[in-house]
Amino acid sequence: MVSTLPDDALSRAQTGEPAALSLIYQSLSPAVLGYFVGRGSADPEALTQEVFLAVFSRLESVTGGLPGLRTFTFSVAHARLVDEVRKRTRAPVLVGYEVDGDPRTADSAEAVALRDLDLGGAGGLLEQLSPDQREVILLRIVAELPIDQVAEILGKSAGSVKQLQRRGLLRLKELVHLDESEAQ
Repeated sequence: MVSTLPDDALSRAQTGEPAALSLIYQSLSPAVLGYFVGRGSADPEALTQEVFLAVFSRLESVTGGLPGLRTFTFSVAHARLVDEVRKRTRAPVLVGYEVDGDPRTADSAEAVALRDLDLGGAGGLLEQLSPDQREVILLRIVAELPIDQVAEILGKSAGSVKQLQRRGLLRLKELVHLDESEAQ
């Protein structure tokens, strides 16, 4: 649950008041971190810090009060995530040889059990949605943004965001019912 900010928090932060900056960070950072974790970021904590460094350095340009601040913050978060994904796809991952990672060996029973447990979790369910549905669900539910702000962040129409949310939630419902019926 996102804590509510006082109406004057943005104006106080724009004047450089440390307490207001801290209040904004404490209020918005859990949702930003949740967004990055839900999207599978390699380093969600570092990205969260980058977002707030960028947001705080450009606070004077934020308009629209607290809703404008939330939209701006998640616009920056979305852009940082896109940058991370692009960077990952462009740069090869170099790793040393690790016996545990050798595909010619069989996983232990413990590793298989832990992997199977994770697939049943929320992360596993979200991974089964389309990228657009996952993005909308995370911004609407984890970040608690209204439809018009999600549409602005993603560059889509409000109707498109509503449809993606509806279809994503229906798909999640199907997946949960599938898991429940398999468990019985």
